[in-house]
Amino acid sequence: MEYFWKEQDDVPAGMGYPLFGIVHIMSTGITLLMVLCGIKAFLRLETGGRKKVLKAIPLLMLFMEIFKDCFLIRVHRFGLGFLPLHVCSIGIFIFLIREYVPSRRVKEFCGELSYVLIIPASFAALLFPDWTVYYPVWNFMNLYSYLWHGLLILYPLLLRLAGEVEPSIRHIYRPVIFLLVVTPFIYLFDITFNCNYFFVNVPPAGTPLKWIASLMGSPGYLVGYAVIVMMVFVIVYFIDRIIAAVWNRRKKR
Repeated sequence: MEYFWKEQDDVPAGMGYPLFGIVHIMSTGITLLMVLCGIKAFLRLETGGRKKVLKAIPLLMLFMEIFKDCFLIRVHRFGLGFLPLHVCSIGIFIFLIREYVPSRRVKEFCGELSYVLIIPASFAALLFPDWTVYYPVWNFMNLYSYLWHGLLILYPLLLRLAGEVEPSIRHIYRPVIFLLVVTPFIYLFDITFNCNYFFVNVPPAGTPLKWIASLMGSPGYLVGYAVIVMMVFVIVYFIDRIIAAVWNRRKKR
């Protein structure tokens, strides 16, 4: 418990664990297994129960975010780098808007963002976590990060299973418009306050973004980044189409 309630600046160097090491692989595997268990439990519920779960998850995540911030304030480590401005952090606002804004168009827009943008971003965060180098396994911030990204994957999948979102590549403009509007503001915030939200300034080590930056250099990095994002969108739509087709065939049998 010595380092459980410690922020990274208060944890001695070398306490973390390597990317794609056994601890990372097991932690990611357990997180995804919890997501599958959540899906299985969700499918057992009636329609009313499913709606309650969908409304409860964003509120739970809001409480988690507030609790994390209170912890950081308590240990005198809260700062600009902990604002909810990463794609994965912004997911909580997208989820809340989707559940609690009554407009059908807003729900459709945020549902599409949840599924096409937040799921792959969160899955990438689990594959290439940037917190493992700082924290030991038994640390609040480490465990919180896995749980947080697991919920970011779970909620959009539950939306899809409940029929609350119908992804279509014809709607690819929705996540594109969102990023075109939001990213410039994030970039300005980053260069003003020396942050790295959305990783638009510095690619995280050990990720495909780092490889792109090494190949294309600083000016071409953002272009390559944008291409990768578009490719991911298309892949998500493609995979969803295949899974939906297989699912529908099984239901007809």
